[in-house]
Amino acid sequence: MEHAEFNKDLLKFLNASPTPWHAVATMESRLAAAGFHALNERDDWELKPGTGYYVTRNGSSIVAFRTGNGDVSASGIRMVGAHTDSPCLKVKPNPELRRKGFFQLGVEVYGGVLLNPWFDRDLSLAGRVTYLGEDGEVHDTLVDFRKAVAFIPSLAIHLDREANSSRTVNAQTDLPPVMMQVPDGDTTSFHDLLQRQISEESGEKARKILGYELSFYDASGAAFVGLRDEFIASARLDNLLSCYIGLQALLNTSGDEAALLVCNDHEEVGSVSAEGAQGPFLSAVLDRWCGTGKAKAIAGSMMVSADNAHGIHPNYMDKHDENHGPLLNSGPVIKVNHNQRYATNSRSAAVYRHISDELGLPHQTFVVRSDMGCGSTIGPLTAGNLGVTTLDIGVPQFGMHSIRELIGTEDGYTLFRVLTEFMQRKKIF
Repeated sequence: MEHAEFNKDLLKFLNASPTPWHAVATMESRLAAAGFHALNERDDWELKPGTGYYVTRNGSSIVAFRTGNGDVSASGIRMVGAHTDSPCLKVKPNPELRRKGFFQLGVEVYGGVLLNPWFDRDLSLAGRVTYLGEDGEVHDTLVDFRKAVAFIPSLAIHLDREANSSRTVNAQTDLPPVMMQVPDGDTTSFHDLLQRQISEESGEKARKILGYELSFYDASGAAFVGLRDEFIASARLDNLLSCYIGLQALLNTSGDEAALLVCNDHEEVGSVSAEGAQGPFLSAVLDRWCGTGKAKAIAGSMMVSADNAHGIHPNYMDKHDENHGPLLNSGPVIKVNHNQRYATNSRSAAVYRHISDELGLPHQTFVVRSDMGCGSTIGPLTAGNLGVTTLDIGVPQFGMHSIRELIGTEDGYTLFRVLTEFMQRKKIF
């Protein structure tokens, strides 16, 4: 895959994936088109050498792997991990608000959202809906309104003279988006709107809405930005970018060696769930793949936890350690924290640097300032659960956890090239 093709396809992937469920569905479609076989956790598995497989859990997490042509317990597995979720505003179970003729929805803040950028944006709505069908059975379906259906208007500065100096956001009262105006006596419910949307998207008739997991998202699509198109701006770059990179690396490997991609949900809220990185999903897949040779396979394996890094912001340079300020378009960032907020050690970092150097590609290193706290990733959780040697790395970006984020056009492709080589490397260590 060439550089320009990679970035154009990345934009398509981002636009097709407004929620974790849509991201997983998009990945499933691409894996199936490449000849990977779907697995179901309820079935017995008969895995064959030299074959690709994938399995999902909750529709929002996925594990895809190539079995390779050798003994996995001897060869180990070349693993890449990422997460499908992003900070956002999720619709509450009983969300309807009718005030002064405006129809609004109550929302819950999911993850560490940077809230101010959500104001004055064209918002759409997507996610999973569970409903009772005309056949009397319970079904799940994905919905995506695709167009701008809501707006969170700012209060005019004339009514808030301190807005530019001391504005705070109350998540309960300030964030309910405006969806439409309704006349007095209108009884349209949110469930009515969902039933109509299901019918329009799938042609199915929903007798009753039984539940949903829906989130608002920026209706503006991913786009190239900059006088020389040297940046990409999009929602959910953290961490759908890494999901895309890992997927493309897996699809472009030779298939000779055992390789795996895991994309977990719920990283932004701690990863403690049935499908999160602190849950049993990946371990259960490895149990069924490796059998009694799992411990030996893990000992010879390596996990690359790919999650975006903080690029040094030219307006806030003092927020970085003076020797560890990653630049956009200067290479992926090896993330180091000796307090184990990142799982990188000297050996795992050396594996990446060696491959990157062999390919003549750049790389950088990030360490948080010693007087600041450090975020984390699925890396330490996966390393702790499996006992696998792990590297934390990511593409540098601006605006992390904002409704719209920014990366350089070079770094994602660079990481893709290194991870492709890593996934088909005959010997990891």
